[in-house]
Amino acid sequence: MIFIFRIVLKIHSVYHAFLNKASLEAAKNRGMKVGKNFNMPDKIYFGTEPYLIEIGDDVNIAAGVRFVNHGGTTTLLRKLPGYEDARIFGRIKIGNNTTIGINCVITHEVQIGNNCILGANSVLSQSMPDNTVFIGNPAQFLCTIEDYGDIVLKSSPEYPRELENDRKKLDEYIKANLPYKFKKARRIK
Repeated sequence: MIFIFRIVLKIHSVYHAFLNKASLEAAKNRGMKVGKNFNMPDKIYFGTEPYLIEIGDDVNIAAGVRFVNHGGTTTLLRKLPGYEDARIFGRIKIGNNTTIGINCVITHEVQIGNNCILGANSVLSQSMPDNTVFIGNPAQFLCTIEDYGDIVLKSSPEYPRELENDRKKLDEYIKANLPYKFKKARRIK
């Protein structure tokens, strides 16, 4: 029975990989600019105007990210006298070596600099300078990329790095040796 489940899961993952590739290629065909080494392991919504999006080199974008390069609120405004010409459109630009976490929303007229991280579930409505980490809704500056790197280094799990060349052995090692350590609750200020 497990063999059938594995086949079904493989078919499912191939199907989704094909849909992701089709979505990316359709957006590029409509004018979206994408640099080299772009990684999108799952579905991303490039919006109705992908030609207003520019993505740099070595960018990683997680599943569920939405690009919003126009404002739908103008539909209501245009029904009001004096606002018939109200429109919102804007470009979105992502710099090099940037990571965007799962389920983020990036709105129009936003530029993300080089070497940036946008944390999961963030809504970005302002530009991010180079070498910064932003999180939240609305997304705000958290720290510099160097400060974030220092935090991650302090809590990185220890294991023989040569195991990274063999995923099965790495998984076995981590499963057996990763300590049961959990974050404490924090008081909201």
